[in-house]
Amino acid sequence: MDQRFYDMVEANPVIAAVKNKEGLEACCKLEDIKVIFILYGSICNIGEIVKKIKEADKVAMVHIDLISGLAGKEIGVNFIRQNTQADGIITTKPPLIKRAKELEMYTILRVFLLDSMAYQNIQKEIAMVSPDIIEVLPGLMPKVIRRITDSVKIPVIAGGLISEKEDVVAALGAGAISVSTTNPSVWEM
Repeated sequence: MDQRFYDMVEANPVIAAVKNKEGLEACCKLEDIKVIFILYGSICNIGEIVKKIKEADKVAMVHIDLISGLAGKEIGVNFIRQNTQADGIITTKPPLIKRAKELEMYTILRVFLLDSMAYQNIQKEIAMVSPDIIEVLPGLMPKVIRRITDSVKIPVIAGGLISEKEDVVAALGAGAISVSTTNPSVWEM
């Protein structure tokens, strides 16, 4: 993993996850926000969304699964690499992580912990593709986050349903290096 990426995420415990233009505008103005997760857009405007983030001197991570017009295939990663200034991708699909790593992009594997089977699959997926970081959703499960951080050698971000300072503190206390949230009031904590 690129040490600079890890250091930036760890030093900035709240990551702004944006789902619309208003959120993008707001977080680009916040000095303490250094990493932005892009959770919206299409092949027509993703380049401009990323450009705005880069102009604000922030790291742009595209959640490739949520970009309209991109299929969940490796060619979508190629598109992001060739047509934007994105620093990396977020995805639930291990083959896309593999392709992004080949293109020397930062990678975050997003995992939804719905049951014990999903928890058990984390180790297998990490072994297959070695993402830089995993993002665990929902992020309001300190005991589960602790079990994951104790069992994997990859940094963990807690995301989903983070809405209060106590949520941030609990996730970080459980071993997450950062939290991601779409809640603007948390971005400013």
